Amino acid sequence: MTKIFGHRGASKVCPENTMASYTRAYEMGADGLEIDVHLTSDGVPVIIHDDTVKRTTNGKGYVKNFTLAEIKQLDAGSWFSPTFQNERILTLEEFLQWICTKPLLLNIELKNNKVMYEDLEKKVYDLVNAYGMKEKTIYSSFNHYSLVQLRSMDSYIDIAPLYSSAIYEPWNYARSMGSLSVHPQFKSLHPVILQSLHEHGIRVRPYTVNQEKWMHYLMNWRVDAIITDVPDVALAVRNGEITEQKSLILEMYNKLKKK
Repeated sequence: MTKIFGHRGASKVCPENTMASYTRAYEMGADGLEIDVHLTSDGVPVIIHDDTVKRTTNGKGYVKNFTLAEIKQLDAGSWFSPTFQNERILTLEEFLQWICTKPLLLNIELKNNKVMYEDLEKKVYDLVNAYGMKEKTIYSSFNHYSLVQLRSMDSYIDIAPLYSSAIYEPWNYARSMGSLSVHPQFKSLHPVILQSLHEHGIRVRPYTVNQEKWMHYLMNWRVDAIITDVPDVALAVRNGEITEQKSLILEMYNKLKKK
C-alpha cells in the first residue's frame, strides 16, 4: 500500500513546517511527515524550508545568520493567515519530542544544497537516534554528497537522493551511493522508469504530488509513498473515495471555472 507523507505537514491548509501543519496532517491520517532542516548560527537544527526566513516569517535574512534565540522571536504563521500568528519555527529536537510518541514515519530533508552547514548530518543523525526514531526515519537531500556522508556513518539508515529531472538509470545511481530509495519529482516517472525501479528493488517516493490524476497513476504503479501538500486528498484517493473518473471530472470542472 502506498504511504502518504505530508509535505511540510498539511501545508495546503496550514503554514508549512509548523506544529499546526504537522498536527493537522496527523489528524488527517497521514502515514508520515516530510520536514526540512537548516542550522542556526549557534549550530542548532531548526525546521524551515528556505535558506532565508523572508517568505515564511515576519523576518529577513539567512537562517544561518540567526541564533536560536533570535529565530524563535519570529512569527512563522501570520504570512499564511492571522489564525496562525502564534506559530514559531521549531527546533528539530522539539519536533522529535512530539513525533516520537506518534505512529508516524519521518522524512528529513537536509537543506544543505546551497548553504554548506558544518556537521549538519551528524547533528541530525544524533538527535534522531536519541529519540528512538532511527527505524522510522528517511534522510533525503538534493546534496547527494551529504547522503553519502550519512551512509558512511551508518550502513543501515534509509537515504534517498532527491532529484528534479530524469537521471539515467536511477536504480544504478541510487545503488552507487548505497541507497535503496529515490525521491524524484513525480513528472519524471515515466512507466519504463517505474518498471525498472521496481525490478531493481528501489523504493520510490515521488514529490510533490497534489493532483488526483497523478495520485491515481502513481498508486496504480504501487510506488512506496507519495509526498503531498494535501494528505487528506491522497488518503481519499487511496481509500477509493475519489475514483479516477471523478478526478478527471473535477480537473475538467476546475479548468472551466478558471476561464
